[in-house]
Amino acid sequence: MSARTIGEDLRAVAAAEPDRVAVVAEDSRLTYGRLDELADRVAIGLRKLGVARGDRVALVMANSEQLAIAIYGVQRAGAAYSPLNPTIKRDKLGYVLANAEAAAVICDEDRGEVAGAAAEMAGGAPVITDVLALATDDGEPPAPALDVDLSALIYTSGSTGDPKGVTLTHRNVIFAADSIIEYLEMDARDRILCVLPLSFDYGLYQLLMSVRVGATLVLERGFAFPGRMVRLLEEERITGLPGVPTVFQVLSSLRGLSERELPDLRFLTNTGAALPAGLIDAIQRTFPRARLHSMYGLTECKRVTHLPPGQLASRPGSVGIPIPGTDAWVDDGDGGRAAPGEVGELMVRGSHVMQGYWGDPDGTAERLRPGRWPWERILATGDLFRADDEGYLYFVGRSDELIKSRGEKVMPREVEDVLLSSPDVRQAAVVGVPNRLLGEAVHAHVSPEPGQSIDAAELRRHCGAHLEDHLVPQVVVVHDDLPLTSNGKIDKRALASEARSLLPA
Repeated sequence: MSARTIGEDLRAVAAAEPDRVAVVAEDSRLTYGRLDELADRVAIGLRKLGVARGDRVALVMANSEQLAIAIYGVQRAGAAYSPLNPTIKRDKLGYVLANAEAAAVICDEDRGEVAGAAAEMAGGAPVITDVLALATDDGEPPAPALDVDLSALIYTSGSTGDPKGVTLTHRNVIFAADSIIEYLEMDARDRILCVLPLSFDYGLYQLLMSVRVGATLVLERGFAFPGRMVRLLEEERITGLPGVPTVFQVLSSLRGLSERELPDLRFLTNTGAALPAGLIDAIQRTFPRARLHSMYGLTECKRVTHLPPGQLASRPGSVGIPIPGTDAWVDDGDGGRAAPGEVGELMVRGSHVMQGYWGDPDGTAERLRPGRWPWERILATGDLFRADDEGYLYFVGRSDELIKSRGEKVMPREVEDVLLSSPDVRQAAVVGVPNRLLGEAVHAHVSPEPGQSIDAAELRRHCGAHLEDHLVPQVVVVHDDLPLTSNGKIDKRALASEARSLLPA
């Protein structure tokens, strides 16, 4: 019988092959046996700290062995983990900790001061800066969780600008992982290179899927050093490379990479934003032996669609068909399925659909609609799609203002609030502009207070001091006044249209 919870996945592989390498990070190698042992010991330590079954534990850590140990230790304690961007700032972290009612925070040592201040704001949850210091063998591991228990609380930007906590049970997570594993044909022979942060949900799933099939995960803290990525592809005999368009744009621009053999690399996966046709061609020239899977998903259900590699040439603009075991369709506005070519909201049905937003019944009711059965809920994605005659789906746009840059979500209001906190700024509007490298670039449009002037570079530094890296605008445009609509609101459509008109054809 396959494992029913994330913690059981690790236990099964460790019992069968304890010496198999689970995680490679910073030139060290962590075996399944050792990861299993440390997960138990950390779970005991968490319980002694007061973390109970069903509690939430925030993780503010860069990619590392310690983060993998923390994730499985929290699961073994019967608690749920909440992975957060390690560049998160104090106020936002404080909000998340308070919203989640976090029982503890585990962070990197250099994040201890920020985490401590945020935890104090949120009620005083204990902060641990060394996960191995928690590890103790003085006691028995806690009883395992059930598959209906909360596994993860993953925060994503909401329509109000405040982060929303997506609640996922072990059953939700395992279903999504198994579906992706099926169409990628992953197994224990795979060696996955992950440069995506584990705080980004698709980065997280690289760990969960690798452990589920007994594969090896090679962790990098980012893709700032593409030469190191190429070395790892060769030396670690990588078989799978997940990425976002930015990653593949950087790699495809490296001279000589297409001439390297890379005989082990068999699949590439893209998420976060659609791949432009030109970039698809560049990727295939750079990695001619590897299959390229283009995909679409959202945190509320992890993955929705995938485009089989054989369809790339004939349907380069499509995000594909529903993943195994799920259904996805375009709503016609009256609760039915739209005709081919008709644009409507994408709806999703399957066991990967979230349980709801943490502590937000109104937001949950907006996203989860009644399904066919009394107990079922359908996910309304908020994204606009169309389907072709054969059922292949095409992303059209977002029904709200959400921007996806570098594969991560950017809610304009969050950035605008920081811009407006500068004493020189009177008006602020943030829009997404198509960008081959980033998917969408964050552009900020501002106007000054009377008698003041705005230094664009200084304003970007101000944003960098208060926002995570992916939220900082790539461009700041200073206007005398921002355009307004007929009802007096800032005309973001006009700003975005103007920016797009200046893009190269």
